[in-house]
Amino acid sequence: MKSFIIGITGASGSMYGASLIKEMYSLGYTVHLVATQQGEQVWEFELESSLTTWVRQFPEEQIILHRQENLFAPIASGSYPIDGMVVVPCSMGTLGKIAHGVGGGLLARCADVCIKERRPLVLVTRETPLSGIHLQNMLTITRQGGIIFPPVPAMYHKPKSIEDIVNHTVGRILSTLSVESKKHISWEGSSDKE
Repeated sequence: MKSFIIGITGASGSMYGASLIKEMYSLGYTVHLVATQQGEQVWEFELESSLTTWVRQFPEEQIILHRQENLFAPIASGSYPIDGMVVVPCSMGTLGKIAHGVGGGLLARCADVCIKERRPLVLVTRETPLSGIHLQNMLTITRQGGIIFPPVPAMYHKPKSIEDIVNHTVGRILSTLSVESKKHISWEGSSDKE
């Protein structure tokens, strides 16, 4: 069974993280979840539930919540088998820490491990407009094999709700990790036939 790390930071967009966790759970994957302090605060504000309370709906052995300050967690080591990591949402502060290898917590350490071990790392960055510093940090991550994945809504699937938009983005994230999901809707083009 595959296992992934999901990081939650203090950027807006907790709904993306919640939807991704639910989908990975439904697919039978193990999720190691790490949130920054600000990530937990924004989660509670946006989703009106503490992260700890929300996670209790899942079996402990499948959705494993790690404390940000616990650098003794197994996922902090490159020897621990992980199939990839998604930071969703990813703040610009966290992006900068990861880009320059100056962690300080479990989330940034796990991202650093993914980079050094050449494992998939997807950063769902949330900020607009972007400064030159943000763009340079994104380029640094990309040059190290990471994937910058802003949650840009697609309209070709004709979304009817915010949930539709979020689910489509989650499907794209999973596709980037080579995980099949019904949430991923591919553009099939149109026929030239009349």
